Amino acid sequence: MITIQETEIKERGLLGANRAKKLGRPILMSEVHKIETTNPLSFFNTGKDLYLGERFFWKDPTNATVLIGLGISKQIQSDQAQDRFFYVEKEWKSFLKDSFIFNEYHVDGVGPLMFGGFSFDPYKEKTELWSKFADSIFHIPKFLLSIIGGETYLTTNIIFTPNDDFSLYSRTMEERNQLLHSLKDCINSKTPLLIKKEELCSDKWKLTVDDVVKELTDGPLKKVVLARELRLSFNSVVEPETVLENLTKEQPASYIFAFESNGDCFIGASPERLIKKHGAEVYSTCLAGSISRGSSEEEDQALGQTLLADQKNLIEHGYVVEMIKEALEQSCEEIILPDQPQLMKMRDIQHLYTPVIGKCGPNTSLLLLVEKLHPTPALGGLPKASAVGKIREVEDLDRGLFGSPLGWVDYQQNGEFAVSIRSGLIQGKEVSLFAGCGVVADSNSEEEYLETSLKFRPMLRALGGK
Repeated sequence: MITIQETEIKERGLLGANRAKKLGRPILMSEVHKIETTNPLSFFNTGKDLYLGERFFWKDPTNATVLIGLGISKQIQSDQAQDRFFYVEKEWKSFLKDSFIFNEYHVDGVGPLMFGGFSFDPYKEKTELWSKFADSIFHIPKFLLSIIGGETYLTTNIIFTPNDDFSLYSRTMEERNQLLHSLKDCINSKTPLLIKKEELCSDKWKLTVDDVVKELTDGPLKKVVLARELRLSFNSVVEPETVLENLTKEQPASYIFAFESNGDCFIGASPERLIKKHGAEVYSTCLAGSISRGSSEEEDQALGQTLLADQKNLIEHGYVVEMIKEALEQSCEEIILPDQPQLMKMRDIQHLYTPVIGKCGPNTSLLLLVEKLHPTPALGGLPKASAVGKIREVEDLDRGLFGSPLGWVDYQQNGEFAVSIRSGLIQGKEVSLFAGCGVVADSNSEEEYLETSLKFRPMLRALGGK
């Protein structure tokens, strides 16, 4: 447990209260403690009673970084379309100004950080489906559990206003102690029964694919990624805790995430990193081109070799590699990039995969890199602006956070964003799943439809469907 002397409680409480009064505005006080190893799913589950709708969960594919946030000490959100990445960064830096940060550990993802994401296209007409999420939305949690390289840290963030006194600090310490004492090891929730599966506008979607193929044959567009929605209804409320547990078991090599806002929960298991920043180095992933897994090792290898030799998928993958390389070159002094793609094998699907490393200045903005990279040709198309415009015109789906950058930035401006694919939106007893595919000049609408069906599988299985 965390023990703090009474005198230290009063001293820190007075520090925060006095500075907020002096400056006449809210001030952050953040403190970090190393604690005993804690099950991250248990921590997330424990927050259900007090912080429902104010939680997030993040796990990277290597388990090197696991982050769980409970409560919201500060929210940065906006529906403005212009300069939205700059706006969030400005608000984040402004929030950190004049703060007290007690953190003796020099580790990324420990201390104050914000977690959230940006909608796929802020110019797309917003629907009721995504009404609980702003186009730019980030949470700075009240309590953050960080498991970094096997070590466990707890960050507590307190916001002092000019009207607060030192007692705010002691009340928050008591709240933290109660949280740590009430950790629950088991989830104790059952997977609800799937009673209805509805493929929204599937025939119309195929016709849209056919129409776009004609445009790709005759026009300047090279590729357009089209997505569709699968709506599921269950006999009881779907619990994010159960879905997270299933995803963690079934998709361990993916980014596992959950992000709650106003009662809804965006959740998924994405294989695709958008960008990671650690000091002067950045890492990205080119992921495009896919095929199913085989039922035997021989069949699986044969399918993988087929993918590595398939010209349609290699061309599609090449578009992504070239775009990410060009985007990073604007900020990086050096780009390290292998000549040929390799295979990334997930449970249900295998992809063409090319890792990218960039060497940049330590003050390079992570959110500026996110802006340059989003959307990659794997989620938008080529040329980027024209492809996104075409998606906006022909796609019925409001993508919201699907296919968007989702991740975290800490107070040292390091962090990581994934491309939020293989994902769904939980809304009580109903869930929307999303999947997309790259449409090029020789695409076949029936084959693309089957590819999206394959991409629904990870989330469908985690929800108890097939």
